[in-house]
This record gives sequence, C-alpha cells and structure tokens, in this order.
Amino acid sequence: MKQCEGTLGTAEQAAKLKEVIEESRSTPGCLMHILQEAQAIYGYLPLSVQKTIAEGLNISLSEVYGVATFYSQFSLKPKGKYRISVCLGTACYVKGSDKILQEVEKELGIKVGECTEDGLFSIDSCRCVGACGLAPVMMINEDVHGRLTPEMVKGILDGYRRQEV
Repeated sequence: MKQCEGTLGTAEQAAKLKEVIEESRSTPGCLMHILQEAQAIYGYLPLSVQKTIAEGLNISLSEVYGVATFYSQFSLKPKGKYRISVCLGTACYVKGSDKILQEVEKELGIKVGECTEDGLFSIDSCRCVGACGLAPVMMINEDVHGRLTPEMVKGILDGYRRQEV
C-alpha cells in the first residue's frame, strides 16, 4: 500500500517514531540518529515525519529539513519496493549508462528521484557501484545487472514485475 505524502503512515509507524524520539531526545546530537530511525520506519522522510521530529525535539522544522537535505543518505521522496540505481560513473557512462537510464525512465514512465504509482519501482542514479568491469551497470536493490544494453532493460524489469503476480 502506497503512503500518501500528507499522512504519518500507519498507526504502528507513528507510535514507533514517537518511541524513538522519546528514547533519544535527551541525548545531545540525537537528530541524525532519529532521522535514520525514521527513514528505517517509513522508507523516506516525508514532511509530516519531519514536523513530528521537530515538535518532539522542540527544534525548528528548518533545522530538521536542513539536516535531512544535507546528507545524501536521506530521501524526502518515497522509494519503490525495487530501488533501481543506474551507475553514471566514468566507466559506465563511457559505455552508455545514460542510454540505460533513459530506457529505464521510458519503460517505467518516471524520472530519476520518482516512484511508480504502484510503489513498485523507484529510480536513482549514482556515481559508482564498484563493478566497473561490468559496465554499464544498474542495481535493483542488491542485485547487480551488468554489461547492459538498452534492449535488456524491459526484460529485466519484467522479471521483477513477474515476482509480484
């Protein structure tokens, strides 16, 4: 079930977040830890979650937002069940990873940083996954797909779609 941006998700998620805030609020510098825990609970940091954290720590929303947007480990947008990351590092880019990324976007009908309507796929790009010998490379969750061509993209994505039937 896809979460809406304006909600705090499930009651269980909201209760867990409040528990994390309560347990950590007296620890100096706890904001990073709470943001990490919140992202683990929700999968990303929607504005409603940031507001809850700010209120729970009695700090400004801008302080929470500033930390959440400064560190690349945090996401303000939902991620799909299958998180696609296309490598745009030098080795991959030279071998056509930009075309792989275009094909993924075309196949899913979304752009980098977005999530499909059904919550199944999200797309990001990265600079290197450490598999330069397999360039061009994309990862789907922990699965590495290498030596890709644009023609291979649909078949790979269809394989993940079939897992959902």
